[in-house]
Amino acid sequence: MTLCPALHALQRVTLRNGFSYDCARSMPIDSSHIRLFLSLNTSQSPNQISDFIDLPSQSVATIETLPDPPHPTPVSAPPTTPATDVHQLLAQAGEQHNIDVELLASVVKAESGGHTHAVSRTGARGLMQLMPGTAQQLGVHDAFRPDQNIAGGSAYLDQLLTRYNDNLAFALAAYNAGPAAVDRYHGIPPYRETRAYVARVMTEFKRRKLAQKHAPDISQNIASLHSPSDSHPGSH
Repeated sequence: MTLCPALHALQRVTLRNGFSYDCARSMPIDSSHIRLFLSLNTSQSPNQISDFIDLPSQSVATIETLPDPPHPTPVSAPPTTPATDVHQLLAQAGEQHNIDVELLASVVKAESGGHTHAVSRTGARGLMQLMPGTAQQLGVHDAFRPDQNIAGGSAYLDQLLTRYNDNLAFALAAYNAGPAAVDRYHGIPPYRETRAYVARVMTEFKRRKLAQKHAPDISQNIASLHSPSDSHPGSH
């Protein structure tokens, strides 16, 4: 078997024992080992990335390049809420839950692309893509109403940030894959879509903060994204 030396995004590496890894990319590191990079941070060189695992080449059965996850598909519905109104709702929710408005905006972009009537292939709805059961728990009666959707999605992210002690990556992973998956793997689960989602939101958040010149280094601001004392966690 030939292990492709090029770095491909989003790969599934299946081992001869039947176990598989979904990773950002893979590359041979010597004649007998292959390295799987789990991080999607493209700003670092391969030698700088610490989120990886090394495996014996002979244990690998196949390496498959996976397609990008599909974006939520908007259904036929009334016109999308103006961006200015959405941003105002996000600002209000951010102030209520002490969450950076640009983080909420980044989640909206990754979840729905700003389409108020977006519906995912799994049935998640609205700007922040709330599943019907989650929406019901959060008191959201109409997930297609921007005010209710943003209020519910922000409250849910608030709960997750509290649950994971302001670990943004864990909270985003739980928002995408559910808290049970994060708890099971004690971190970001090895799901291609979830890892891509976390990277996409954090990259967009960093871009927004840099554009505002508020935070040249996002790592200095993650600790202040959410204050547990100001949170309003609800039941899961």
